[in-house]
Amino acid sequence: MDGEARPMLEKVPHHRERHFTSGDVVRDVIMGVSDGLTVPFALAAGLSGARAPSSLVLTAGLAEVAAGAISMGLGGYLAAKSDADHYQRELKREQEEIISVPDTEAAEIGEILSDYGLEPHEYGPVVEGLRRNPQAWLDFMMRFELGLEKPDPKRAWQSALTIAVSYVIGGLVPLLPYMFISTAQNAMLTSVGVTLIALLFFGYIKGRFTGNRPFLSAVQTAIIGAVASAAAYGMAKAVQS
Repeated sequence: MDGEARPMLEKVPHHRERHFTSGDVVRDVIMGVSDGLTVPFALAAGLSGARAPSSLVLTAGLAEVAAGAISMGLGGYLAAKSDADHYQRELKREQEEIISVPDTEAAEIGEILSDYGLEPHEYGPVVEGLRRNPQAWLDFMMRFELGLEKPDPKRAWQSALTIAVSYVIGGLVPLLPYMFISTAQNAMLTSVGVTLIALLFFGYIKGRFTGNRPFLSAVQTAIIGAVASAAAYGMAKAVQS
């Protein structure tokens, strides 16, 4: 039997895992670039409608990009820091419960495993094994009872930097025409085209990274960005009038 089974096992092709594991980074990039493409565009377009010179539009736009990058980066930092603080609070609480009420916590392991279709005689050894390993027990409860993953200690600063840089990159795109075209009205028309192309390209790249259909992602991103930009531009014009 072993001689027959071995060749069959040897013929099994190697399976390469292709899971995407950088969701947090992609989320930060999407947040930064999306806001960077829409908010400065709306500001520049609103000022162009007021017949401001390109130099003034560019100055105001760059100031907004700088302020927006700082604000968005700070928001990303505080959000990631809040997640880390929440994890530590729950970790401490769960650790105290494992020490003070171990039988109750062990019963919760059984309830969790039973939700996956395991019978008591099947998950019993798992429960006992975890009870003999307090750290593994704690990790199990954090992940499967509370649904919390241990955050990267560098996550807060990485999130802040990623969002801020992405915002700057996105924000410079709609402002580029104002650097080369002196008439604000003409620069605005060029900015519309450049921003739309950037949205399509960004949506395509986002689709490739997240595993979605790239062309559909490009169209969706362009439509959403265009609607957001139009809404922001309309609000700017309403305030001016």
